[in-house]
Amino acid sequence: MLRRSLAALVLLALALGPAAAQDANWPTRPIRVIVPFGAGGTTDLTARLIGPALTQRLGQPWVVENRAGAGGNVGSDVCAKAAPDGYTLCIGTISSHAINNAVYPRMPYDNLRDFAPVAMISVQPNALFVPASSPARSVAELVALMRAQPGTFNYASSGVGTSIHLAGELFTQLTGTTATHIPYRSSGQLMTELMTGSVQMAFDNISSGLPHVRDGKMRLLGVASPQRVAIAPEAPTIAETLPGFESLTWGVLFAPAGTPAPIIQRLNREVIAAIATPEVTARYAELGVTAPARTPEEVRAFVASETERWGAVARAARVQAE
Repeated sequence: MLRRSLAALVLLALALGPAAAQDANWPTRPIRVIVPFGAGGTTDLTARLIGPALTQRLGQPWVVENRAGAGGNVGSDVCAKAAPDGYTLCIGTISSHAINNAVYPRMPYDNLRDFAPVAMISVQPNALFVPASSPARSVAELVALMRAQPGTFNYASSGVGTSIHLAGELFTQLTGTTATHIPYRSSGQLMTELMTGSVQMAFDNISSGLPHVRDGKMRLLGVASPQRVAIAPEAPTIAETLPGFESLTWGVLFAPAGTPAPIIQRLNREVIAAIATPEVTARYAELGVTAPARTPEEVRAFVASETERWGAVARAARVQAE
Protein backbone atom coordinates (compact mmCIF):
# COMPACT_ATOMS: atom_id res chain seq x y z
CA MET A 1 0.00 0.00 0.00
CA LEU A 2 2.80 2.42 0.92
CA ARG A 3 4.60 1.66 -2.36
CA ARG A 4 1.43 2.39 -4.30
CA SER A 5 0.95 5.71 -2.49
CA LEU A 6 4.55 6.73 -3.15
CA ALA A 7 4.23 5.75 -6.79
CA ALA A 8 1.05 7.81 -7.13
CA LEU A 9 2.76 10.84 -5.60
CA VAL A 10 5.71 10.47 -7.97
CA LEU A 11 3.39 10.29 -10.99
CA LEU A 12 1.49 13.35 -9.76
CA ALA A 13 4.73 15.31 -9.34
CA LEU A 14 5.85 14.31 -12.83
CA ALA A 15 2.50 15.38 -14.26
CA LEU A 16 2.56 18.74 -12.50
CA GLY A 17 6.21 19.41 -13.18
CA PRO A 18 5.95 20.76 -16.76
CA ALA A 19 2.90 22.91 -15.92
CA ALA A 20 4.57 24.37 -12.83
CA ALA A 21 7.73 25.07 -14.81
CA GLN A 22 5.70 26.73 -17.55
CA ASP A 23 3.98 29.01 -15.01
CA ALA A 24 7.35 29.92 -13.51
CA ASN A 25 8.76 30.86 -16.94
CA TRP A 26 5.74 32.94 -17.95
CA PRO A 27 5.75 35.06 -20.06
CA THR A 28 7.79 33.81 -22.99
CA ARG A 29 5.88 35.61 -25.77
CA PRO A 30 3.78 38.78 -26.28
CA ILE A 31 0.70 39.34 -24.13
CA ARG A 32 -2.50 40.33 -25.93
CA VAL A 33 -4.74 42.72 -23.99
CA ILE A 34 -8.23 43.10 -25.44
CA VAL A 35 -9.97 46.44 -24.94
CA PRO A 36 -13.65 45.75 -25.76
CA PHE A 37 -14.25 49.33 -26.89
CA GLY A 38 -12.95 51.63 -29.60
CA ALA A 39 -9.68 53.53 -29.46
CA GLY A 40 -9.45 56.85 -27.65
CA GLY A 41 -11.67 56.26 -24.62
CA THR A 42 -10.50 56.06 -21.02
CA THR A 43 -10.37 52.26 -21.08
CA ASP A 44 -8.19 52.22 -24.17
CA LEU A 45 -6.03 55.09 -22.93
CA THR A 46 -5.26 53.54 -19.54
CA ALA A 47 -4.53 50.15 -21.10
CA ARG A 48 -1.94 51.81 -23.31
CA LEU A 49 -0.55 54.10 -20.59
CA ILE A 50 0.57 51.16 -18.45
CA GLY A 51 1.87 49.24 -21.47
CA PRO A 52 5.48 50.54 -21.59
CA ALA A 53 6.09 49.86 -17.90
CA LEU A 54 4.58 46.38 -18.13
CA THR A 55 6.53 45.56 -21.28
CA GLN A 56 9.70 46.44 -19.42
CA ARG A 57 8.78 44.61 -16.21
CA LEU A 58 7.50 41.45 -17.92
CA GLY A 59 10.12 41.32 -20.65
CA GLN A 60 7.49 40.80 -23.34
CA PRO A 61 5.39 43.20 -25.45
CA TRP A 62 2.06 44.35 -23.99
CA VAL A 63 -0.11 44.44 -27.13
CA VAL A 64 -3.44 46.27 -26.91
CA GLU A 65 -6.15 45.12 -29.32
CA ASN A 66 -9.47 46.94 -29.72
CA ARG A 67 -12.48 44.63 -30.23
CA ALA A 68 -15.55 46.86 -29.89
CA GLY A 69 -19.21 45.89 -30.08
CA ALA A 70 -22.36 45.25 -28.04
CA GLY A 71 -21.38 47.43 -25.12
CA GLY A 72 -18.13 45.56 -24.58
CA ASN A 73 -19.62 42.08 -24.95
CA VAL A 74 -17.82 41.19 -28.19
CA GLY A 75 -14.26 41.71 -27.00
CA SER A 76 -14.97 40.38 -23.51
CA ASP A 77 -16.36 37.16 -24.98
CA VAL A 78 -13.14 36.65 -26.96
CA CYS A 79 -11.22 36.93 -23.70
CA ALA A 80 -13.56 34.60 -21.81
CA LYS A 81 -13.11 31.87 -24.41
CA ALA A 82 -9.32 32.25 -24.82
CA ALA A 83 -6.83 29.73 -23.49
CA PRO A 84 -6.23 30.36 -19.76
CA ASP A 85 -2.48 30.64 -20.16
CA GLY A 86 -1.85 34.29 -19.35
CA TYR A 87 -1.31 35.37 -22.96
CA THR A 88 -4.81 36.77 -23.59
CA LEU A 89 -6.20 39.28 -21.11
CA CYS A 90 -8.86 41.98 -21.29
CA ILE A 91 -9.89 45.20 -19.64
CA GLY A 92 -13.42 44.84 -18.32
CA THR A 93 -15.50 47.84 -17.30
CA ILE A 94 -18.59 48.66 -15.30
CA SER A 95 -20.52 48.11 -18.55
CA SER A 96 -19.04 44.81 -19.74
CA HIS A 97 -18.60 43.27 -16.28
CA ALA A 98 -21.44 44.64 -14.16
CA ILE A 99 -24.27 46.40 -16.00
CA ASN A 100 -24.56 44.31 -19.18
CA ASN A 101 -25.52 41.26 -17.18
CA ALA A 102 -28.81 43.00 -16.32
CA VAL A 103 -29.59 44.90 -19.52
CA TYR A 104 -28.76 42.43 -22.31
CA PRO A 105 -31.32 39.61 -22.62
CA ARG A 106 -28.70 37.16 -23.96
CA MET A 107 -25.15 37.37 -22.65
CA PRO A 108 -22.39 35.34 -24.35
CA TYR A 109 -20.47 34.96 -21.06
CA ASP A 110 -20.95 35.03 -17.30
CA ASN A 111 -19.20 38.13 -16.01
CA LEU A 112 -18.31 36.50 -12.67
CA ARG A 113 -17.81 32.84 -13.51
CA ASP A 114 -15.89 33.09 -16.80
CA PHE A 115 -13.14 35.49 -15.71
CA ALA A 116 -10.32 35.66 -13.19
CA PRO A 117 -9.96 39.22 -11.84
CA VAL A 118 -6.35 40.42 -11.79
CA ALA A 119 -6.08 44.08 -10.75
CA MET A 120 -7.79 47.47 -10.81
CA ILE A 121 -6.65 49.51 -13.79
CA SER A 122 -8.69 52.66 -13.33
CA VAL A 123 -11.43 54.33 -11.35
CA GLN A 124 -12.93 57.64 -12.45
CA PRO A 125 -16.04 59.35 -11.08
CA ASN A 126 -18.94 60.36 -13.22
CA ALA A 127 -20.18 63.90 -12.69
CA LEU A 128 -23.43 65.79 -13.17
CA PHE A 129 -23.35 68.57 -15.76
CA VAL A 130 -25.92 71.13 -16.91
CA PRO A 131 -25.75 73.78 -19.66
CA ALA A 132 -24.29 77.14 -18.68
CA SER A 133 -27.76 78.61 -19.30
CA SER A 134 -29.41 76.33 -16.73
CA PRO A 135 -31.02 78.09 -13.75
CA ALA A 136 -29.76 75.28 -11.48
CA ARG A 137 -26.52 76.11 -9.73
CA SER A 138 -26.46 73.16 -7.34
CA VAL A 139 -27.78 69.63 -7.07
CA ALA A 140 -30.41 70.81 -4.58
CA GLU A 141 -31.63 73.52 -6.97
CA LEU A 142 -31.83 71.03 -9.86
CA VAL A 143 -33.86 68.58 -7.78
CA ALA A 144 -36.20 71.38 -6.69
CA LEU A 145 -36.77 72.39 -10.32
CA MET A 146 -37.43 68.80 -11.38
CA ARG A 147 -39.96 68.36 -8.58
CA ALA A 148 -41.67 71.66 -9.40
CA GLN A 149 -41.90 70.80 -13.12
CA PRO A 150 -42.54 67.04 -13.33
CA GLY A 151 -42.35 65.46 -16.77
CA THR A 152 -40.49 68.36 -18.39
CA PHE A 153 -36.85 67.37 -17.82
CA ASN A 154 -34.58 65.20 -19.93
CA TYR A 155 -31.06 63.88 -19.58
CA ALA A 156 -28.51 62.62 -22.07
CA SER A 157 -26.22 59.61 -22.16
CA SER A 158 -23.81 58.00 -24.60
CA GLY A 159 -26.03 54.95 -25.02
CA VAL A 160 -28.63 52.68 -23.46
CA GLY A 161 -27.25 50.67 -20.56
CA THR A 162 -24.06 52.70 -20.15
CA SER A 163 -22.84 53.73 -16.72
CA ILE A 164 -23.88 57.32 -17.35
CA HIS A 165 -27.36 56.21 -18.41
CA LEU A 166 -27.76 54.28 -15.18
CA ALA A 167 -26.31 57.18 -13.19
CA GLY A 168 -29.26 59.21 -14.48
CA GLU A 169 -31.68 56.45 -13.54
CA LEU A 170 -30.19 56.23 -10.05
CA PHE A 171 -30.49 60.00 -9.69
CA THR A 172 -34.21 60.01 -10.50
CA GLN A 173 -34.82 56.96 -8.31
CA LEU A 174 -33.17 58.56 -5.27
CA THR A 175 -34.78 61.98 -5.78
CA GLY A 176 -38.24 60.71 -6.67
CA THR A 177 -38.20 62.73 -9.89
CA THR A 178 -38.77 61.88 -13.55
CA ALA A 179 -36.70 62.70 -16.62
CA THR A 180 -36.72 61.46 -20.20
CA HIS A 181 -33.59 59.58 -21.23
CA ILE A 182 -32.07 60.69 -24.56
CA PRO A 183 -29.28 58.35 -25.73
CA TYR A 184 -26.60 59.53 -28.13
CA ARG A 185 -23.91 57.59 -29.94
CA SER A 186 -20.91 59.05 -28.13
CA SER A 187 -19.77 61.22 -25.27
CA GLY A 188 -18.68 63.89 -27.76
CA GLN A 189 -22.18 64.14 -29.23
CA LEU A 190 -23.68 64.21 -25.75
CA MET A 191 -21.46 67.12 -24.75
CA THR A 192 -22.31 69.08 -27.90
CA GLU A 193 -26.04 68.73 -27.29
CA LEU A 194 -25.66 69.64 -23.63
CA MET A 195 -23.69 72.81 -24.39
CA THR A 196 -26.35 73.98 -26.84
CA GLY A 197 -29.08 73.38 -24.28
CA SER A 198 -30.80 70.69 -26.35
CA VAL A 199 -30.74 68.54 -23.22
CA GLN A 200 -31.05 69.78 -19.66
CA MET A 201 -28.53 67.63 -17.83
CA ALA A 202 -26.18 64.70 -18.22
CA PHE A 203 -23.78 62.51 -16.33
CA ASP A 204 -20.41 61.73 -17.87
CA ASN A 205 -16.82 61.02 -16.87
CA ILE A 206 -15.53 64.09 -15.10
CA SER A 207 -12.59 64.40 -17.49
CA SER A 208 -14.98 64.55 -20.48
CA GLY A 209 -16.90 67.57 -19.28
CA LEU A 210 -14.37 69.52 -17.25
CA PRO A 211 -12.73 71.33 -20.21
CA HIS A 212 -16.16 72.65 -21.27
CA VAL A 213 -16.86 73.77 -17.71
CA ARG A 214 -13.60 75.70 -17.67
CA ASP A 215 -14.54 77.27 -21.01
CA GLY A 216 -17.81 78.48 -19.48
CA LYS A 217 -19.99 76.35 -21.77
CA MET A 218 -21.50 74.17 -19.06
CA ARG A 219 -21.72 73.91 -15.30
CA LEU A 220 -20.52 71.10 -13.03
CA LEU A 221 -23.03 70.54 -10.23
CA GLY A 222 -21.36 67.65 -8.45
CA VAL A 223 -19.11 64.62 -8.67
CA ALA A 224 -20.43 61.11 -8.13
CA SER A 225 -17.56 59.87 -5.96
CA PRO A 226 -17.67 59.41 -2.17
CA GLN A 227 -15.12 62.21 -1.69
CA ARG A 228 -14.28 65.37 -3.57
CA VAL A 229 -11.66 64.92 -6.27
CA ALA A 230 -8.30 66.58 -6.84
CA ILE A 231 -9.04 67.36 -10.49
CA ALA A 232 -11.97 69.62 -9.42
CA PRO A 233 -11.58 70.25 -5.67
CA GLU A 234 -14.18 73.04 -5.66
CA ALA A 235 -16.95 70.72 -6.87
CA PRO A 236 -19.12 69.16 -4.14
CA THR A 237 -20.01 65.50 -4.19
CA ILE A 238 -23.57 64.63 -5.14
CA ALA A 239 -23.68 62.56 -1.96
CA GLU A 240 -23.46 65.76 0.07
CA THR A 241 -27.02 66.40 -1.12
CA LEU A 242 -28.11 62.82 -1.86
CA PRO A 243 -26.47 60.53 0.74
CA GLY A 244 -25.27 57.28 -0.79
CA PHE A 245 -25.20 58.48 -4.39
CA GLU A 246 -22.16 57.05 -6.16
CA SER A 247 -21.40 56.40 -9.81
CA LEU A 248 -17.89 55.41 -10.80
CA THR A 249 -16.57 54.17 -14.10
CA TRP A 250 -13.84 51.60 -13.68
CA GLY A 251 -11.51 49.29 -15.54
CA VAL A 252 -10.31 45.91 -14.29
CA LEU A 253 -7.72 43.64 -15.85
CA PHE A 254 -9.20 40.16 -16.30
CA ALA A 255 -7.81 36.82 -17.43
CA PRO A 256 -9.91 33.86 -18.57
CA ALA A 257 -11.15 31.69 -15.71
CA GLY A 258 -8.72 28.90 -14.97
CA THR A 259 -5.58 30.96 -15.50
CA PRO A 260 -2.96 29.61 -13.04
CA ALA A 261 -2.79 31.45 -9.73
CA PRO A 262 0.95 32.18 -9.99
CA ILE A 263 0.35 34.08 -13.24
CA ILE A 264 -2.56 36.02 -11.72
CA GLN A 265 -0.48 36.97 -8.67
CA ARG A 266 2.49 38.01 -10.81
CA LEU A 267 0.28 40.16 -13.02
CA ASN A 268 -1.33 41.76 -9.99
CA ARG A 269 2.05 42.80 -8.59
CA GLU A 270 3.36 44.07 -11.92
CA VAL A 271 0.23 46.09 -12.76
CA ILE A 272 0.27 47.80 -9.35
CA ALA A 273 3.96 48.59 -9.81
CA ALA A 274 3.40 49.92 -13.33
CA ILE A 275 0.63 52.26 -12.21
CA ALA A 276 2.89 53.55 -9.43
CA THR A 277 5.58 54.72 -11.87
CA PRO A 278 5.97 58.53 -12.03
CA GLU A 279 4.94 58.73 -15.69
CA VAL A 280 1.69 56.83 -15.21
CA THR A 281 0.90 58.51 -11.88
CA ALA A 282 1.26 61.97 -13.43
CA ARG A 283 -0.95 61.15 -16.42
CA TYR A 284 -3.60 59.52 -14.24
CA ALA A 285 -3.70 62.68 -12.11
CA GLU A 286 -4.30 64.81 -15.20
CA LEU A 287 -7.24 62.57 -16.16
CA GLY A 288 -8.71 62.40 -12.65
CA VAL A 289 -8.12 58.64 -12.64
CA THR A 290 -7.06 56.54 -9.65
CA ALA A 291 -6.36 52.81 -9.32
CA PRO A 292 -6.61 51.32 -5.82
CA ALA A 293 -4.01 48.62 -5.15
CA ARG A 294 -6.31 45.65 -4.53
CA THR A 295 -5.66 41.92 -4.45
CA PRO A 296 -7.38 39.68 -7.01
CA GLU A 297 -9.75 38.51 -4.26
CA GLU A 298 -10.64 42.10 -3.37
CA VAL A 299 -11.23 42.93 -7.03
CA ARG A 300 -13.55 39.93 -7.37
CA ALA A 301 -15.61 41.11 -4.38
CA PHE A 302 -15.76 44.63 -5.84
CA VAL A 303 -17.01 43.40 -9.24
CA ALA A 304 -19.63 41.18 -7.60
CA SER A 305 -20.86 44.11 -5.51
CA GLU A 306 -21.08 46.40 -8.56
CA THR A 307 -22.94 43.70 -10.50
CA GLU A 308 -25.56 43.42 -7.77
CA ARG A 309 -25.86 47.17 -7.24
CA TRP A 310 -26.26 48.27 -10.86
CA GLY A 311 -28.34 45.25 -11.73
CA ALA A 312 -30.90 46.42 -9.17
CA VAL A 313 -30.92 49.95 -10.66
CA ALA A 314 -31.34 48.61 -14.22
CA ARG A 315 -34.14 46.23 -13.27
CA ALA A 316 -36.01 48.92 -11.34
CA ALA A 317 -35.81 51.19 -14.41
CA ARG A 318 -36.54 48.31 -16.81
CA VAL A 319 -33.51 49.15 -18.92
CA GLN A 320 -32.91 46.82 -21.86
CA ALA A 321 -30.23 47.03 -24.53
CA GLU A 322 -30.58 45.39 -27.93
